[in-house]
Amino acid sequence: SDEINFLIYRYLQESGFNHSAFTFAYESLLGRSNIRNAEKSIPPGALISFLQKGLQYVGIEESLKKDGENGETNDFSLLAPHSIKALNRNNPPIKINVPPATAAAAIKARLEVEERENARQKKTTEREQRAKKKGARLQQKQQQQLMQREEQQLILEKARQQQQQQQQEEVTKRKETAKQPEASSSAVPPPVVDQIQGVPPGIAAFTVQQQQAQQQHQQQQQLTEAQMTALRQQQQLMAVVAQHPEAAEALAFVNRNQNGNSVPVTNQEQPNLAAVALHLQQANNSYMQQQEAVKSMAAASVNEKEQPKPMELERLEQQDLLQQKERPYLNGMSNRDQNGAHAMGDQSNVSGLSNQKSSETQPDVNIEQDDEKTRAPASEILELNRHSSEVFMCAWNPVFTEFIATGSGDASARIWQMGGSDAKAGCSAVRELPHGTNAADKKNKDVTTLEWSSNGTLLATGSYDGVARVWTRTGVLTHTLSRHQGPIFSLKWNRSSSYLLSGSYDQTTIVWDVSGPEGLVVQQFNDHEAPALDVDWKDDATFASCSTDKRVLICRVGADRPLRVYAGHTDEVNAVKWDPSGMLLASCSDDFTAKVWDVGSDMTKPLYDFTSHKAEIYTVKWSPTGPGSRNPHKQKMLATASFDGSVRLWNIDDGSCLRVFSRHHEAVYSVAFSPSGDYLASGSLAGQLYIWSISHGVHIKSFKGKGDIFEVAWNVEESRVAACFSSNVVSVIDFKKS
Repeated sequence: SDEINFLIYRYLQESGFNHSAFTFAYESLLGRSNIRNAEKSIPPGALISFLQKGLQYVGIEESLKKDGENGETNDFSLLAPHSIKALNRNNPPIKINVPPATAAAAIKARLEVEERENARQKKTTEREQRAKKKGARLQQKQQQQLMQREEQQLILEKARQQQQQQQQEEVTKRKETAKQPEASSSAVPPPVVDQIQGVPPGIAAFTVQQQQAQQQHQQQQQLTEAQMTALRQQQQLMAVVAQHPEAAEALAFVNRNQNGNSVPVTNQEQPNLAAVALHLQQANNSYMQQQEAVKSMAAASVNEKEQPKPMELERLEQQDLLQQKERPYLNGMSNRDQNGAHAMGDQSNVSGLSNQKSSETQPDVNIEQDDEKTRAPASEILELNRHSSEVFMCAWNPVFTEFIATGSGDASARIWQMGGSDAKAGCSAVRELPHGTNAADKKNKDVTTLEWSSNGTLLATGSYDGVARVWTRTGVLTHTLSRHQGPIFSLKWNRSSSYLLSGSYDQTTIVWDVSGPEGLVVQQFNDHEAPALDVDWKDDATFASCSTDKRVLICRVGADRPLRVYAGHTDEVNAVKWDPSGMLLASCSDDFTAKVWDVGSDMTKPLYDFTSHKAEIYTVKWSPTGPGSRNPHKQKMLATASFDGSVRLWNIDDGSCLRVFSRHHEAVYSVAFSPSGDYLASGSLAGQLYIWSISHGVHIKSFKGKGDIFEVAWNVEESRVAACFSSNVVSVIDFKKS
């Protein structure tokens, strides 16, 4: 409040109200503050300048900024050095002087690109955080599983030690029992070989093997329960052989028929022998099964510390499969990537996911490779680099075709004369059209729009200071048109070049007569409720205009009210264009739609409503074909360019989409049909320029420059395309029809 009081005090002083200034300073207690120390650094008219700037910035922010963020305002001070410096606008905090017809949405586009980039980074950060959380949970789960395995191994080891101790005690008891005198003949017999002397060789060999196996088992320190059971089975078998002499023949028969299940002799022939053989066969089969179990357990005990048990192995495989399903999150892949990997069938492993990820990036790689094949060589590119700020627009002279005009943020326009028909000829002359005499005078005079008259003799330019200027082809200023109270966003000559139409941020459109030595206002239209962004003539007296008030107006010179008001859009209308016949009007908006209005009918709704784009549409262009054009026998088309990175061609006969060009990586800001209507040039904020063959639906030439492309333009001969860049240059690319 002290700062505001001081500015008011200075304003009263500068205006000659000395008594009032004294009274105000006394009553506001200004003398008690330290603010008067800044008196020498405050320029005259500071209060008015601040008010003007504030009003301008508020208006721009309302129309261009959606999120309401105004930067850092916590430490804002009207009398701070950076605020005082902003009065001269040598280094403005933001670039707001851009034209709507060619570059007015540059700031909006950049803000939206930044918003999308911030949103993408936010999603990436959230995805990474989720991946980290999942990775941490998975790692914690793996650690828990590892601890469980270790605990299970400890338990198994402890149980194994207890079992070994019990087995050792049992072996010790058996040894002690074997040393005691036997009480009966049913005790454990002496060695088998000594008891069955004279048996057949097969039986003897069998008994020797059993005796050796028994000795080996007794020598082992670790005996399992299965081994003890097998030993008991062997002892029972030998006891039967010792008690029944006829069992020798039966045992030999069993040894020769281990795989058979039949009884060696029938019950009628030898009842005793049959019973013994059956007993031997059962005992022998049980013994062999126990031997196989012993071998399996012995093999398992050797590899127990290296390999998990079969059931444990199956469980670990299931866990590993689960980990493979979760692994995409650890690699930073999105749900979309994961689904793509799952779609590969059995290849849901790391290598499969890598292949899937590489396939997703393959289209960009293919685009780059294709662009290399069609990229314009350096010998076909002429760079115009005299501007010191962004180049917002360019226009080839329709009659004197060696001239091209450019407008820049450096408060100047330039007329370039080509040295020949191709880039090798270079540029022969450059004429600067200054919009200010010095650095202070150039403030707020950035060139926002320009256009040649139909006869090629005059060039009209509009600037941020609200002044329209008319120049000759040789660079002589003929008219200075001052009526607007805000930046001029669009300038258009009517067909006979008798009138000049301007649309401004001050919500008005003005028709100027520049046929005489002084520019005269024919009529000023005040029907819009917000800044007028674009204008376009239908004929010498009727024109259309669009605004951030979401409406399209059709007005006529001499009429007090608009002839038509179209209110079908739900957001700012960025551009309007008449078709060559003057019967259809196209408009595009931030509501993601482009509409075609049938002006010849009484319809208040659009003839076509194109809703296929996924982002704001900033540019619409009619093809120079169909009725009323130079190519009346060719099909009429409408091109729309969107911030979704695509360009679409529409069939006006039935409203269908003919082509979709989607090679651009960023928002497409400008499109231009070639004079024949056979080719289309498009430029994006990523600096990509493509020339498309409309009949084939493919790009035939490409160029990548530095910075954003604000506008592209064809020359009349259809031999060159110019592109304006935010890097202060204009690139002119040679083009040869294939």
